[in-house]
Amino acid sequence: MISVKNLYHSYNKDGNYSVKDVSFEVEKGEVFGFLGPSGAGKSTTQGILTGLLQLQKGDVKVAGYDAKKFSPEMFNKIGMSFEQSNVYSKLTAKENLDFYRKLFDGETRDPMELLKLVGLDGKEDIRAGEFSKGMKHRLTFARSMINNPELWFLDEPTTGLDPAIASTIKSIIKEKNSEGVTVFLTTHNMFIADELCDRVAFIVDGEIKLIDSPKNLKLQYGEKLVEVEYIKNEEIIKEKYSTILEDEKNKLKNIIENYEIQTMHTKEATLEEIFIKVTGRELK
Repeated sequence: MISVKNLYHSYNKDGNYSVKDVSFEVEKGEVFGFLGPSGAGKSTTQGILTGLLQLQKGDVKVAGYDAKKFSPEMFNKIGMSFEQSNVYSKLTAKENLDFYRKLFDGETRDPMELLKLVGLDGKEDIRAGEFSKGMKHRLTFARSMINNPELWFLDEPTTGLDPAIASTIKSIIKEKNSEGVTVFLTTHNMFIADELCDRVAFIVDGEIKLIDSPKNLKLQYGEKLVEVEYIKNEEIIKEKYSTILEDEKNKLKNIIENYEIQTMHTKEATLEEIFIKVTGRELK
């Protein structure tokens, strides 16, 4: 669905590149995470993929269309939900969706169905300008689905949302992906990436550092440890043991055989910990 080869972009066209030699592929039906801190090049890349920024250097194809000259037909196939909501403040929630659906040639979804899906039913006749930031974000998310996109660009889809609504948004993403929708997820939230993505790309300072599945990254970079809590001399002792080193495996076996175990679980590195280890940068 997406092919990017040797992509460069300079806002001032002065050789100072915001994106440098970026290459990756996104397969049909995949949830692909584009992960990095603010200013890493995520939004620049997404802007080029969605036609908001002109392609300067490199080869880019999106949904079968060449980014050198996007066809208007491509926009019938893609949906976009931005971190910064760009809804029309003087229109009601329903009017926003009614207006937007007229921009597409194909079949569109019922605005009321989408508003209900994101928890905005009952708010359809309120002007978007009166909405909270989180409500505007949900309206933007709902709008991105109105044309039944085959390729769905999501920029920080759960930002500013309370846990219950964020859970609903993640469920919708999973459901649409199960129906075959390809998702390009731009985020610095490693927890949502870990939960949703088939593969992730780490981007820092405009360059991709690696691309792999969250599972493979954890196996490659994560420590293979078991954390155990047990009672010894009427005290709760909490310790970690390697599942690779023979002497530590024997110590763990001794604890299991001779002490009362309170809790025991494997410990794996989070994506954020792996990101810091691989890139030397924190996510901010």
